[in-house]
Amino acid sequence: MLTSSHAVTRTGLDAVALKPTECDVRRALELPFDTVTIDYEGCEQLPDRETLAELAAKKNLRMTIPVRADGFDPLGDDSLFGQIPESAGQVLVAGHPAYLSENEKSRAIAPRIGKALDSAPDAWVGTEGVKRIATATGATQFELLSRSTDRELRALRAAGFEEQIAVYAPTVLTDDENVILDAVGEYVARRKPVARALPEDGKTDARADGRAREVLSKASRDFALVGTEEEVGERITELKDAGADLVVGYPARGVESFLG
Repeated sequence: MLTSSHAVTRTGLDAVALKPTECDVRRALELPFDTVTIDYEGCEQLPDRETLAELAAKKNLRMTIPVRADGFDPLGDDSLFGQIPESAGQVLVAGHPAYLSENEKSRAIAPRIGKALDSAPDAWVGTEGVKRIATATGATQFELLSRSTDRELRALRAAGFEEQIAVYAPTVLTDDENVILDAVGEYVARRKPVARALPEDGKTDARADGRAREVLSKASRDFALVGTEEEVGERITELKDAGADLVVGYPARGVESFLG
């Protein structure tokens, strides 16, 4: 991580994650982080090779690779790998169902992750939905922050897992509850334990009240990094004490929120 006067780096965040549907990923060059990951939001949203090459030349760039998707299937159509610069690292994931066809969703995950690691042995492996498969690879684990992350990190370390572990989390640097809920309320509402706890037809943003607001406020702190610079910094310290090596923040309020 770069030494910087930016509030976001003083929290202890190590890297930033950007979504190509939300911003020009070249904005990564303005951010005070050496390591940048780019999320996959469908092949039509994949940044062009020239953009990726520019980023890879100046940053430690990692691309999220959905191993079941056409174009990134190491056991089938792998044509899109040609768009990824050789100098860019990879984050191998099963792939979010929202960005996969029915045929793609039916493909076996384990053999595809195994094959992809043959050609990219330094790749990180996303654990969402495939924790046992990811752990079995022995590769860097890419964990999505949840209410059980601390416990799982300690368990992995106690079991002798010595490779790197990276934790990904939407990040909001403010203690304004309305701003927090507008930024991550909808995101946390989709997490299964939160969805079960929410009242039907409740709002999932700053308009939430009563029981819905109580659930979302708690869940925002379980599934995201929110609060003042000091509060987020303390939470990141807790994660690293539990066993995380890297914490990757997604600017849930937009790139500009990480530039202040």
